[in-house]
Amino acid sequence: MIRAAVLGSPISHSLSPLLHSTAYQLLGAKGSYEALEVGSGDLSKFLEDKNSGWTGFSLTMPLKEEVFAIADVVDPVAAMISSANTLYRKDDLWRASSTDITGFGFALDSRGFTTAKSAAVLGAGATARAVVGALDGRVQEIVILSRNTGREEAIRKCVSRSSITFLPWEYTKPIAQSDLVVNTTPLYGADLFGDYLPTKISTLFFEVLYRPWPTVLLSRWRENGGETMDGIDLLVHQAIEQISLFSGKTVDRASMAHDLRKAAVATLE
Repeated sequence: MIRAAVLGSPISHSLSPLLHSTAYQLLGAKGSYEALEVGSGDLSKFLEDKNSGWTGFSLTMPLKEEVFAIADVVDPVAAMISSANTLYRKDDLWRASSTDITGFGFALDSRGFTTAKSAAVLGAGATARAVVGALDGRVQEIVILSRNTGREEAIRKCVSRSSITFLPWEYTKPIAQSDLVVNTTPLYGADLFGDYLPTKISTLFFEVLYRPWPTVLLSRWRENGGETMDGIDLLVHQAIEQISLFSGKTVDRASMAHDLRKAAVATLE
């Protein structure tokens, strides 16, 4: 029987319990999944009494980075991006993994975005590292717009095949000219860019947030004719990886993604 939860703070807004519970029902898997409040610095204490009765946990910030000091085993992908969104037990060991890179990649695949010349990423935090890792080799050139130059080294470690350029936090031509634009900033972080968008847009915009839904920038993008993807797509596809891991079952990704997205959107409208 699956026993799992999503951890973080704040956590009450999370759609993960809905997605996982819905998926378990669709798969015919017995299990429970809840949202548990675990603040910064509290993950180690939280895990002290969590024995083999627990299958695993989904992690939100700031626990995605804190988990590295606790996990017995860290997979190479999580180590590369210095971020793990999944902690699970295997052979009595806590193993840290990341489904963010594959989740983002599968989300793009579902829209037919497999290769392109360029992408612009807004932000340079943990989510941006996962996005850059997924884009490495998928696009030729990646441009990062960031307020924090101290994060450049960590971002560069996520790239081995694509070229990467860092620009200051201001609206620049590469945003509108890129084949893909991804916003990884926190709530309201990039809304100001909406005032500078071209009147006609052909670029694909991927907003990793799903609250508020839709965001101001995503709405402006749509109004100007651009194609968009939202944070529900990313949430669903990274969750499917966790669901397969926790349940041990093979998942029909296309069918599962459709059903989980439908369930998520119904709660936001």
